[in-house]
Amino acid sequence: MTTQNAALAGLAKVNLRQQALSALRRAITTGELPPGTHLVETELSEQLQISRGTLREAMRQLQQEGLISAGARGRLAVRSLDAKEILDIFAVRAALESLAVRTLSQVEDRHVVVAPLREAIRTMDEAVGDTLEERIEADLAFHRTLCRLTGNAMLLHSWKALEGSIRMSFMWAGMERAVGNMRVDRHTAIVDVIEAGDAPQAAEFMLHHMNEAAANLVS
Repeated sequence: MTTQNAALAGLAKVNLRQQALSALRRAITTGELPPGTHLVETELSEQLQISRGTLREAMRQLQQEGLISAGARGRLAVRSLDAKEILDIFAVRAALESLAVRTLSQVEDRHVVVAPLREAIRTMDEAVGDTLEERIEADLAFHRTLCRLTGNAMLLHSWKALEGSIRMSFMWAGMERAVGNMRVDRHTAIVDVIEAGDAPQAAEFMLHHMNEAAANLVS
């Protein structure tokens, strides 16, 4: 690693832990720090111009998010996924998000949940042509909104615990396959089935959506 890395440039001395967390997350999800990269505290703290204590706090958070993992003798490295792990991640996503769409399909005034979801889709559409990182964030924002609108705090908490792993699965798959999963029409169809109000059909549709997404990433 060199001090020329854009995402790992020096940070302003304000809220350093959060800035370090954002910079490291960006470096990982953009591939600046590719899977398998060993994270050396002395190098990273120098690049980010922060203390090793602040860096450790940020890296603990990244471990919780599933972006980095501990290997032999506790050495931290950018997490590497395999096809089975991605399929497992998406199986859990499918269970959570099928529950979310089932719940939202049963809301009496569905406009209340459909409107913010369509707004999230507009954001996704505007992100087309942007960087992979920006497209990933727009895609995640849609699915996070889907879970948040249920009002089920445990569902949202469980989904958020997968966010880092989801990001890593997109990076593992590469630009072409990842972007295929972020098509606006695929997400518009989710909102349409929620708006139709058939809860069992909505849940089944979401399971199919997630199974297809997982297959696209590992094919």
